[in-house]
Amino acid sequence: MTQPLIQFKNVCKKFGRNVVLRNANLSIYKGEITTIIGKSGGGKSVLLKHIIGLMEPDSGQILFNGRQVSEMNKKERHKLKKKFSYMFQGTALFDYMTVLDNIALPLRETTYMRESKILDRVHNMLAQLDLHEIDNKYPSQLSGGMKKRVAMARALITEPQIVLFDEPTTGLDPIRKNAVHSMISGYQKKFEYTGVLVSHEIPDIFYISQRVAMLDNGTILFEGTTDELQRSAEPKIRQFIHGFDINIKQDELTGMGTKIDVDQSFMESMDRLQEDKLVFSIIIFYVDNMDKINETAGHIAGQTVVKNFSIQLKECLRFGDTCIRYGLNKVLLILPGTNKVQAQGFCSKLADKIKWHKHTELMPCKGLHVSISAGLAEADKLSCFDHLLSSAESQRIRLDEFCAISEAEAP
Repeated sequence: MTQPLIQFKNVCKKFGRNVVLRNANLSIYKGEITTIIGKSGGGKSVLLKHIIGLMEPDSGQILFNGRQVSEMNKKERHKLKKKFSYMFQGTALFDYMTVLDNIALPLRETTYMRESKILDRVHNMLAQLDLHEIDNKYPSQLSGGMKKRVAMARALITEPQIVLFDEPTTGLDPIRKNAVHSMISGYQKKFEYTGVLVSHEIPDIFYISQRVAMLDNGTILFEGTTDELQRSAEPKIRQFIHGFDINIKQDELTGMGTKIDVDQSFMESMDRLQEDKLVFSIIIFYVDNMDKINETAGHIAGQTVVKNFSIQLKECLRFGDTCIRYGLNKVLLILPGTNKVQAQGFCSKLADKIKWHKHTELMPCKGLHVSISAGLAEADKLSCFDHLLSSAESQRIRLDEFCAISEAEAP
């Protein structure tokens, strides 16, 4: 297996008699987003501070590219720290600096970039996070959610190799929370940085994380993919994951089911197919040009499109249909009593409905183009979900391309 970029080996840390990390073992791989989950007060933030070097372990080893950090000299450690950026839970903005100066600070302190280019990059970042006309405001003049977005802009402004996020979405509304997750994921794909999040946002983090680690009682109880986590039989993991599911019940952005619901919904449909011969199909909808929307209109606009599309979709559902938020730009639909031809008819009906409302209800802003496609597949008695989903994805059809136009142009 590939060598981890960052590795914890039997790391221990305590404060007085309080043991926070207890022989913790963790591997973080280059170019992936790894999310650390666990109970509040369980040491997740302490673990994050060990990664960046703000804390040192009482015992155990922390390795970077296979080399023990404690064996590096001062110059090597300084060089290593320049690869990192950190978004603190409490934002850590400087109250005496304007928003612009807070974001520009890392560039001014660590680069020789011209001031004009610094300002261009800062203004672009402000636009991406929907932070308009606040350049000259101070942190005390901002809401809590806006402060978090400013802190995120500062963390990303240097285009770092490794970014650590400590509860980056706490206190944000559903659209802005999903926009921040979209921003984290989008920048990770664009710049290929390695991301490490501490978060309690379940199941939202499943949409952006390649790997998840669960910290429990100071040890890493689980480490693996999001699918492996959701399918784990470990009682503590199931209790933790489904405890969140009970509290959330629905995806906050769309009002649909969550990715946690997929296995159960699919198995119930398979049982009806095998016992009652009740055929069913799945449809997975995509906002195809989400990256372009994020780039031109911002991540908040992108997630607003998903929300508005979900509203239109739910109005077409029948009793018994199951709709699940499946990703930052994906929605999964399970249609009982529906074969593939009927599923295609459902897509046509939905496309007609969206066309009818396209000028007012789907788009968050004028001049925005949105392309939506759908993958369809009909289940048989031998189907497994992964194969059925792959079949649907390989047979995608374009629902339509929609454009928000000005009221003067509307018919």
